[in-house]
Amino acid sequence: MEEQQPQTDQQPKLIVTEDMRSYIYDMAKWANFLGIVGCIFAVIMFMAALTLGPAMNANPEMAKMLGQLGAMDSTTISIVFLFYGLLIFYPSFLMLRYASKAKNGVLYGEQANLDEAMSKLKSLFKYYGILAIIFIAMYLMMLFSNIAGLA
Repeated sequence: MEEQQPQTDQQPKLIVTEDMRSYIYDMAKWANFLGIVGCIFAVIMFMAALTLGPAMNANPEMAKMLGQLGAMDSTTISIVFLFYGLLIFYPSFLMLRYASKAKNGVLYGEQANLDEAMSKLKSLFKYYGILAIIFIAMYLMMLFSNIAGLA
């Protein structure tokens, strides 16, 4: 009788080459830079949200300098800037987390850090994908409303 070998359900391990490690490390450096720049812009948006609205209330002439943006209520402007700040902050935070974990994973050969880095990168792409779907839907709604308004 022939003895059967036990079948293993293990899949072959993924091999990370030196070139791939170099690419991941370079991506991490750029992600770190973009994350820092994004956080700076988010802080500027938060500061604008906290100062622009009260400044408009104190000086109504300021609304004229802001053009179309000045036509909005000062509270609405503050809310819009806070919203934009949050939209910028979240992906910037994900990029910073990715950069930190990817650098540690590549430099020290830590699989757990590299796994978490890829998880952050997945979340970043998911965020931008959802944002793209929202903008496409908004553009389609505007297009249909304009067509319906012309008919």
